Amino acid sequence: MDLLCLSNLSKEEILTGSFGLEWESLRVHKNGKLALSAHPEIFGDKLKNPMVTTDFSESQVEMITPTFETIDEAFDVFAILADLVNTSLPNDEYLWFQSLPCILPSDDKIPIAKYSDEGISSQEYREALARKYGLKKQMISGIHFNFSFSDDVLKKLHKIADSDLSFRRFKDEVYLKISRNYLRYCWMIIYLTGCSVGAHSSFTSQCLDLMDSRDVYGSYYSTKGVSFRNASCGYKNLKKLYPSYVNVDEFTRDIQSFIDSGDLSEAKELYTQVRLKPKNPADYLNSLSEDGIQYIEIRTLDINPFYKCGLIKRDMKFLQLFLIYMLVKKESDYPDWQKEAFINEELTAESAYDDGLRLLRDGEEVTLQSWAAEIINEMYGMCDVFYIDEYETLKIMHDRILNPDLTYGRRLLKLIEERGFINTNTMLSLANKNSSKDCIKTDDPKLRKLYEKYSSIVFVDDV
Repeated sequence: MDLLCLSNLSKEEILTGSFGLEWESLRVHKNGKLALSAHPEIFGDKLKNPMVTTDFSESQVEMITPTFETIDEAFDVFAILADLVNTSLPNDEYLWFQSLPCILPSDDKIPIAKYSDEGISSQEYREALARKYGLKKQMISGIHFNFSFSDDVLKKLHKIADSDLSFRRFKDEVYLKISRNYLRYCWMIIYLTGCSVGAHSSFTSQCLDLMDSRDVYGSYYSTKGVSFRNASCGYKNLKKLYPSYVNVDEFTRDIQSFIDSGDLSEAKELYTQVRLKPKNPADYLNSLSEDGIQYIEIRTLDINPFYKCGLIKRDMKFLQLFLIYMLVKKESDYPDWQKEAFINEELTAESAYDDGLRLLRDGEEVTLQSWAAEIINEMYGMCDVFYIDEYETLKIMHDRILNPDLTYGRRLLKLIEERGFINTNTMLSLANKNSSKDCIKTDDPKLRKLYEKYSSIVFVDDV
C-alpha cells in the first residue's frame, strides 16, 4: 500500500474507522499498598459486565469501552468510564495511575481473580500463568488501543488498488503490513508515551536490578529508562517467539507450533506489541483462519499518571496517524527484522535517556533522535498529501524527541527524585480521583446524559 492509493480517499475516509480502549489498573490504598478486597460488588458479575471486569487479579480492575467511529467519541467515553469507576471506589481506595505495581504483599496474599463455575477456565488459566511467570509480574498494567479502518473504506481502497486478492485477503494484508511495520517502529511509541521509570522494592528483582537509583522510602528508579513495563523485565513470553506475519495462514501455523511445543498454553498467551484480533476470540486460530483479521490491538501504552483516565487524547490521535503511516511506509527487506525490532524495543525502554544509546536499523547503528525525527518529517509529508491538519500534534511529538525533559517519563522521574516512587504515585492517583469527582458533578447537559447512560451499564444498581 502506498501514498498514491490512499490519496484517492478523502481525509474523512482515511480517518474513519473503529476505535476502542481497554485499561488495566490496580486498586490501592492511600498508603500505596494493594487493596486486597474482592472486585467491588457495585460492578456486578465480572463475566457479564461489558465495561468493567478484572484482569489477572481481584485487585486489578479492567475497563473496556465499546467501539466508536471517531477518536473523539472513544476518548470521551473512556474518560467518563474512568470517572465512574474511580469515584465509585470506597473513600480509602484509588486507581493506581502507574503501569508498574504499588506496594505488593507476598505472593500468597495477591488475590487471583475468582470466577463462578461459568468462568472456571478463566480462573484456571490465570492460576497457570501465575505458576509460569510469577504473580508479581502479572500486576503490571497498561492501556490497549483497538483500531480498524472502516470496511467501506477498505472496499473502496481494494477497488482503487486493483488487487488480484479477494477482499478478505486484501483486508488481511492491510492489517498485516501495519502490524509488521508497527513491530519495527514501536520503539518510538515507547519513547513518546512511556512513563514507568520506577518500582517499589516489593516488585521483582529482575526489574529492580535494571534501575540505577534508589529513593529513601524503599523504592528504585531509573535515570535512563522510559518504560520498564516494556523492558526485558516486563510481562513477556519466557522464550522469544517470532511468528510469521507474511499471511494469516503462516501466522496461525506458527502459533499452533508454539502451542504444540509447550511454549504457549494457548494463542492469547503470545505477548506482543500488536495483536491480530479475529471475529471469535474464544476460537482464536480457527476464527482468524476462516474470518480473517477484524482489527488490531496496540499493547504498548503505559498508564499516563498525568490525566484522570491514564491517557492523553493527543497521544491517541498521534497513534492513529502513526498506524496510517505504518500502512504507507515502505517496508525494509532486512531478514532479521523481528529480532532487531525486539532489541530496539528493549533498548528504548531501558535506556532512552542515555545519550550514548544506539538503535539498530537494518543492522546499522543509528541514534534514536535522528531516526525518530526522520519519521516525524515523513509523517508531516503524509499529512500534507492527505490534507490532515494534525501539525500541532506532530510538533508536540517532535519537541519530545528534541527535548527529553518534555516526555512523560522524564517528568515523572523529576517528581520521583523529589518525593519518592510511592509518594509520587499516590499523590497523582489521589489527584486523578479528585479530578474525576469534579468532572462527574458537571452541569453540562450533554455530559450529564452520557454519565447517566453509562452508569446504567457500569453499575448493577444505578448510583
